[in-house]
Amino acid sequence: MSGQIAVGLKKGHKVDKRETLLKPGARKGRCGKRVKLIRDLVRDVAGTAPYEKRMMELLKTGRDKRALKLSKRKLGTHVRGKKKREEIGNLIRKMSAKRA
Repeated sequence: MSGQIAVGLKKGHKVDKRETLLKPGARKGRCGKRVKLIRDLVRDVAGTAPYEKRMMELLKTGRDKRALKLSKRKLGTHVRGKKKREEIGNLIRKMSAKRA
């Protein structure tokens, strides 16, 4: 032996980390450019759903919890409801910025 001990930070056989490719599951759920463009276009043409209009009114009056309850009831899950509430909030901010 050359006087090294097999404990501590740099113990053992030296190896390099291998660079692995990203798996398809790593990008699952992310929105691509084309899909985002199409969804924005549909939103412009079709407008908002009646429940989304009601959510806008609730968010404008500061009733965030009630808006979340409404979106949860319409969409089925808590996470989807939170995402929709955030989306509608961003839509309101964008509309108010356009006016000002």
